[in-house]
Amino acid sequence: MTESNTCELIDVSPELLEKWVAAGDAVVVDVREDFEHASERIDGALNHPLSGFDAEELRRMCGGGGRRIVFHCRTGSRSAEAAERFSGEEQVFHLQGGIEGWKSSGRGVVRPAGGPRFEIMRQVQMIAGSLVVLGVVLGVWVNPWFLVISAFVGCGLTFAGLTGWCGMAMLLGKMPWNRVGVGACCSGGSCSKSTA
Repeated sequence: MTESNTCELIDVSPELLEKWVAAGDAVVVDVREDFEHASERIDGALNHPLSGFDAEELRRMCGGGGRRIVFHCRTGSRSAEAAERFSGEEQVFHLQGGIEGWKSSGRGVVRPAGGPRFEIMRQVQMIAGSLVVLGVVLGVWVNPWFLVISAFVGCGLTFAGLTGWCGMAMLLGKMPWNRVGVGACCSGGSCSKSTA
């Protein structure tokens, strides 16, 4: 720890988090993007994406009350970063393994009816793969300069893998077929705005 007011990040198992939520002792904060939260979420989780993370706004949304704030994302890296940004005098908690860990422990998630047929990352894989194939075919049969398409997509995928940020996924999340209306999600009496 570099600063005296920064608390250590504490991993919480899905079992313990479930107990805390049932007792009204915790607020679950999903730091994935809106489109990820809309496609599946832990019941009652607030959505506060890391891309627009504001610790003070989140403190106001959660309203104090002595409840623990437990961050989660898909597997744990983004929520660890959010917890680090949020940390102050209070203890900071983080769901071990993210929503994937929650699901693999046998706990359910909410999947709204009418959600996207394919998850965003599957859409990214299909489009990126198609662009690579198209670039290679055009590069071989039409003009070698078309190989730039494949190189550009490869660089984008490498960047996404290194940083956890995927521009294509963000763009696809804004497409009409991926917009799922989600009402306010409440946890322990605290509500977030609609992600629709």
